[in-house]
Amino acid sequence: MTKKILVVDDNPTIRRLLCHLFDADANYEICAVASNGEEAISLAVENPPHLIILDLSMPVMDGLASARELKRRLPDVPIILFTQYADLGRHLLRSDLPVDRIVSKSESIHLMQHVRSVVPV
Repeated sequence: MTKKILVVDDNPTIRRLLCHLFDADANYEICAVASNGEEAISLAVENPPHLIILDLSMPVMDGLASARELKRRLPDVPIILFTQYADLGRHLLRSDLPVDRIVSKSESIHLMQHVRSVVPV
């Protein structure tokens, strides 16, 4: 069964790169793409994904606020915080951050390993 991924990032280049990455793997498909947290919540509720890849710093609603709301509405859907602020995210994780994994954008080569460990196929 193909796993559905929701990609959330305000940077169009990052969104395209993530879509390309998942398009190259037959086990995963992009079910929706959002540019802010508010849009992500709406899309996730309409078409629940198996995994959410979420940026931390975004306009309208940031990654932390949207992660909290996404976990409230879809508690069983894992969230990977994909951010350039990974060190900050790891520090925040100690304070009950509502994400399952934090991956630095500078280490994006390892993203698929994290995806497979959170949502095995």
